[in-house]
Amino acid sequence: MTEENLTFQSAMEELELILQKLDSSEVNIDSLTVDLQRASELIEWCRSRLESTKVDVERIVADLEER
Repeated sequence: MTEENLTFQSAMEELELILQKLDSSEVNIDSLTVDLQRASELIEWCRSRLESTKVDVERIVADLEER
């Protein structure tokens, strides 16, 4: 999935799949670095999305309080 099509839900689902792979008894050492890098990217994307949403919500609430 490209970053343009990424949603918070799909990012969380992908993270869950990576976590399941890492928790399995048969961790694929060959793809471990790739999986961890992707998880890191997804976590950073989710953090950014959450922060952006927080700012938007705070602005909307502030606008409502001014009315």
